[in-house]
Amino acid sequence: MSGSKCSKLGGILLKQVLDSVDTVLFDCDGVIWRGDQVISGAADVINRLKEAGKRVFFVTNNSTKTRTMYAEKMAKMGFKVAEEEVFGTAYCCAIYLKNVCQLQGKKVYLIGNPAMAQELAAAGIQQTGEGPDLICGQQIDWANVPLDPDVKAVVVGFDQHFSYMKLNRALQYLIRQDCMFVGTNRDSRLPLEGGKAVPGTGCLLQAVETAAQQKAQTVGKPSKFMFESLALQFGVDRERCLMVGDRLDTDILLGSNCGLKTLLTLTGVSTLADAEAHEKSGCTERQKMVPDYYVDSIADLLPALQA
Repeated sequence: MSGSKCSKLGGILLKQVLDSVDTVLFDCDGVIWRGDQVISGAADVINRLKEAGKRVFFVTNNSTKTRTMYAEKMAKMGFKVAEEEVFGTAYCCAIYLKNVCQLQGKKVYLIGNPAMAQELAAAGIQQTGEGPDLICGQQIDWANVPLDPDVKAVVVGFDQHFSYMKLNRALQYLIRQDCMFVGTNRDSRLPLEGGKAVPGTGCLLQAVETAAQQKAQTVGKPSKFMFESLALQFGVDRERCLMVGDRLDTDILLGSNCGLKTLLTLTGVSTLADAEAHEKSGCTERQKMVPDYYVDSIADLLPALQA
């Protein structure tokens, strides 16, 4: 991308950028692994960054794993990772409900998965709704389905059991004046190997928003909440922080929204052509998705981390 904002990171520039940061945030899928396959050199990069005194954190919109599950997966792949360094949307949603919505000791209606239920429980929040919500009988009074009077919020994450019944029950809760509305993230598609994809959480969230005629507060990228909760907990200086990701509309936009340096790796979803199209668009919002730097793979950081 000649003459553009986005520069290829290597050589002297690579060392200068790494010297200018104390903290590095990594997205996971498409950056340090693809599915269950670690990206070559990724573990060395993470481990050597830590050996060099950098603080490393992992920020992912995937709500199907707890922090413990992520730490265990990374350990098996050779990463030296502590559970506290992982900020997934299941965990971030729980702390948002606890700290911002003040729902500790209260109950939410969860369109989600077992990992979300576990993180909610760890934060002292009860849930109803996780798992299938089967239709029994032929005659259903949809506008008067049974509701739990103790529910104070509807929470939407990834749910393979999403159904019309769940959509309707969420609507009936949200019609009530005292019910909050929170979503994990707005990713509409989950890219898979070979150009395949499946619907993402954003599809489920948009369905509930359409029915309820209101917008949810989301906690995942590119919302600032994920970074701000991490920064508050660990005292991160945004001016000395680098966000590394493979998606322009989540990872890079999060970095731009929070005033971080941004690095795109080309091992996942977005391409240089995508970044160039955003830059040439003339649209301020799209230009926020243009990274400061790019690399072919995060393994390209290794030369600056050699002992």
